[in-house]
Amino acid sequence: MSATNTRATGRIARRFAELRDQGRAGLVGYLTAGDPDVERSRELLLAACEAGLDVLELGVPFSDPTADGPVIQEAMVRALRSGMNLERALALAASVRARFDTPIVLFGYANPLLQRAGAGAALWESLTQAGVDGLLVVDLPPEHSASLREPARARGLDWVGLVAPTTTDARLRRVLEVTSGFVYAVSLTGVTGARLQADDPRLQAQLARVRRASELPLAVGFGIRSAADVAALAPSVDAVVVGSALVQAGREGPGALAARVRELVPKPGPRP
Repeated sequence: MSATNTRATGRIARRFAELRDQGRAGLVGYLTAGDPDVERSRELLLAACEAGLDVLELGVPFSDPTADGPVIQEAMVRALRSGMNLERALALAASVRARFDTPIVLFGYANPLLQRAGAGAALWESLTQAGVDGLLVVDLPPEHSASLREPARARGLDWVGLVAPTTTDARLRRVLEVTSGFVYAVSLTGVTGARLQADDPRLQAQLARVRRASELPLAVGFGIRSAADVAALAPSVDAVVVGSALVQAGREGPGALAARVRELVPKPGPRP
């Protein structure tokens, strides 16, 4: 099996090329837009990028975040209470883009995007004008994603695919057929923030299988919380994804979040 990236000129591709030149894996960091409110969320996003985040995964709050654990669910509740929605999340993305060239992947669930997609080209113009580089829609399988995926790809946005420990070879091929930017390997069967065993041979076998199937950069996430987790996984992937640990650090303020980002950015070392 093999899959290649048909788009290699955007910010995401350039960032992974830079990481290869630096001889290290990247840090993809998730933060919920609007948590705990718009202004403090903007401060946190800027602090994380200033501290060296390689890719920003900007979460759009949703009322039924079934893939997420308690930490991110609570962040989404706070954000929704503050009035956050897709349009305001895009305004936050634009604030980041005005200051940093950090790639931005809009992370979320299908419902808010599908509601806006009915308005025609306005959604896609809003995404590109905000400086968004890709979409990761966790509850939209390949068979049902074309209505969002194809307009996004036509405007140069990457469509990040998710694969899990339970993904069969046939399913892996199907996901990779519609994936660009990078492949997101979910490390465990559970929700974000669950406990991870980074040295589990089954996880290493899963990552090796995805690596054999695709030439796209490979990121691994769910349950990665510590520098030790990052160090254990970085030699096997092109990026590690950290969410709950950054959301928790953000509760202490921009300084604590920046320190956490600097702690978790992978060091140069053996590369796959």
